[in-house]
Amino acid sequence: MIGSHYVFWLLFALMMIGLYVVISHGNLLKKLIGLAMFQVGVFLFFISLGKVDGGSAPIISEGVETYSHPLPQVLILTAIVVGVATLAVGLALAVRVFEAYGTVEEEELLERDHDEGST
Repeated sequence: MIGSHYVFWLLFALMMIGLYVVISHGNLLKKLIGLAMFQVGVFLFFISLGKVDGGSAPIISEGVETYSHPLPQVLILTAIVVGVATLAVGLALAVRVFEAYGTVEEEELLERDHDEGST
């Protein structure tokens, strides 16, 4: 049972690695990389759910009775565009934070904000 669904386990591992990177690291760029890894894991998971054994592309032709469902691919295409836009905004914010503070480490940013607020 587990061996036949190894793709799902690999994708789950990829998602968990991405989530771990987002949670455990204080560097904003590493958090963005973890977010991208998590997104790729989710995208591949949904695409793999839409795969039908023995199915072909959803184009009507003679001799084909089983088709793969096209909806997951369409949804993931939209999600990829949103993910790329989100990553671009995150990178732009990281660049702006680096220009303002000289660092992208979360702890240093919090210390500097705390120091500026107390004076």
